Amino acid sequence: MDKRVLKIGLPKGSLQESTFGLFRKAGYNLSVNGRSYHVDMDDPELSGLLIRPQEIPRYIEDGIIDCGLTGYDWILSSGADLVQVGELVYAKVGFGPVRIVCAVHKDDPIQDVRELQGKRIATEYVELTKMWLATHEVDAQVEFSWGACEMKVPDLADAIVANTETGNSLRANGLRIAFELMKSTTRFVANHRSWEDPWKRKKAENLAMLLQGAINAQDLVGLKMNVRRRDLDAVINVLPALRKPTISTLSDPEWVAMETILDPRKVRDLVPELKRAGAEGIAAYPLTMVVY
Repeated sequence: MDKRVLKIGLPKGSLQESTFGLFRKAGYNLSVNGRSYHVDMDDPELSGLLIRPQEIPRYIEDGIIDCGLTGYDWILSSGADLVQVGELVYAKVGFGPVRIVCAVHKDDPIQDVRELQGKRIATEYVELTKMWLATHEVDAQVEFSWGACEMKVPDLADAIVANTETGNSLRANGLRIAFELMKSTTRFVANHRSWEDPWKRKKAENLAMLLQGAINAQDLVGLKMNVRRRDLDAVINVLPALRKPTISTLSDPEWVAMETILDPRKVRDLVPELKRAGAEGIAAYPLTMVVY
């Protein structure tokens, strides 16, 4: 019997590096040779393809691949009917949503959406932009643009609709954000047929869990220390824990080992207080995964 494989679409382009990094933290090694679209993965039950995130929803819906990672903005734009396995809040630069915005030239005085009436708007988000304009009863000319929309204002278009994390690229091209259409996050999605397959569903759920665990670990560190039993209450009173700290016995009955998870920004203030409360052998260490 042939070994079963879950086919997964991975976003090619701006999200590629951060996606590969997320998979590595979740325990998977990914690599791409040259210009190949095939992703080598160290799990024989996974088969990866690099695909533009704009195209991933349709390939999944059509059953060409079982599941994949793409932006909620592209899911809405495609109109694809998909199962959302999980929301994975990460982007190109950091771990947060991206904004889908309408930008105009920095000197354009437009302040009201209705002022876009009759204007030319360049975007990769044609359907999404049309839906947004329709909710405001605005009729504008929306044309598809193959990326680099920023360069089209003001000579080729009056405005653009694009995604941004920081807005730096828009400002660098002399644009300002006039309106925000939505915030978007990366979603792990699957087609209905694959989701109804128990093996594929379990494999997809496991993968989503591990990826979310890697994201959870981004803003946390582990902290462990040894504490005399007589100082235990004093140390616990100092320590803010994600859950109650884990306490283990040591070979010396007068001592225990304590371990917890916390925000790394608190470590510099906590360590001196923990030391004063009686903790010894204090060690902070990075985490690769936290599953709640």
